[in-house]
Amino acid sequence: MNEEYVKRFGEKCRKELLENVMPFWMKHGWDRKHGGVYTCLDRDGTLMDSTKSVWFQGRFAYALSYAYNNIEKNPEWLKAAKSTIDFFERTCFDSRGRMYFEVMADGTPLRMRRYVFSECFAAIALAEYSLSSGDRSCAKRALDLFRRIRSFMKDPEMMPAKYESAMACQGHSLTMILIDVANVLKRVSDDPVLDDQISESISNLMRYFVHPEFKCVLETVGPNGEFIDTIAGRTINPGHAIETSWFLMDVAKARADGKLMEQALQILDWSWDWGWDAEHGDGGIISFRDCRNFPPQCYEQDMKFWWPQCEAMIANLEAYQITGDAKYFERFKLVSEWAWSHLKDPDHPEWFGYLHRDGTVAQPAKGNIFKGPYHIPRMLVKCSMLASL
Repeated sequence: MNEEYVKRFGEKCRKELLENVMPFWMKHGWDRKHGGVYTCLDRDGTLMDSTKSVWFQGRFAYALSYAYNNIEKNPEWLKAAKSTIDFFERTCFDSRGRMYFEVMADGTPLRMRRYVFSECFAAIALAEYSLSSGDRSCAKRALDLFRRIRSFMKDPEMMPAKYESAMACQGHSLTMILIDVANVLKRVSDDPVLDDQISESISNLMRYFVHPEFKCVLETVGPNGEFIDTIAGRTINPGHAIETSWFLMDVAKARADGKLMEQALQILDWSWDWGWDAEHGDGGIISFRDCRNFPPQCYEQDMKFWWPQCEAMIANLEAYQITGDAKYFERFKLVSEWAWSHLKDPDHPEWFGYLHRDGTVAQPAKGNIFKGPYHIPRMLVKCSMLASL
């Protein structure tokens, strides 16, 4: 019974990707004049703002290549991926090798941020495209960029501290994303720096960010994992932690590491308990919690965004496929049915991104600088693959 449900879900994911999500972004997002992708799209795909998120140049090229490699060999996807990679390589790097955060339609720079997430997504785009196209030069460029990311992280001029010295701290986001970036690059490179990064990130995650006393992964901690008893230091982002859990599952499977798998499942269990809204509303993963149960500061703290639901679908389905434990199937079923009934637009392709706590739509646009073709297509591809195991 469970296996039949999973199989049908995988087929539904494939259909949604092929008939709705990818056609929406190919029609409305892909910029055939300049290259790259627009993400600031209204509910029906109308362009609201031609500003381009540099994050999403890499994310779009990655999603296209990932779908090409695992769902369907669609030559238009490959063409759009190449166009987007050409755009970001031509326009989105400054003279130091750092990537911008926002550019104009033609690539004119608008904004630089301290984070290296643009670089991370460009690296996975190059690696996945190398796999789909057979262009080994892209794999080399991905590895070169990955090495630059590591060097930027050690250079305060390239990546200045977020706070003044009185608030020495480190964040979970970069630690977790580098696990996935290195894991993607391992598909096209056997350079030992990738395994070194995965091991280093996992070690830092477990030593610093996992706090059993609160049964959670904290977003911000001191340089040595110290608990910072402030609003920022007490913040739990359940979606991020759930995403981390399936990154760890992927590594644990590849390494046949039973201890790491146990740790990944523990993080998933804790994060589900913090995130799933069983008390108010009708379900869904909420945005932020405070580890001491104080009111979170962020105005969106109890909203339900698209991407945590995507991560929860992947993580619980993967945990079920690995363990056979019915609790993961039940969680997977809960979150998948909630997401499909609340986020999927009944009248236009693509999914809503921003919901109130009660599950009603907060705003209907399909994209902006932060929402675009990544979490949803990645979930559809990944779940389709998991369902076929």
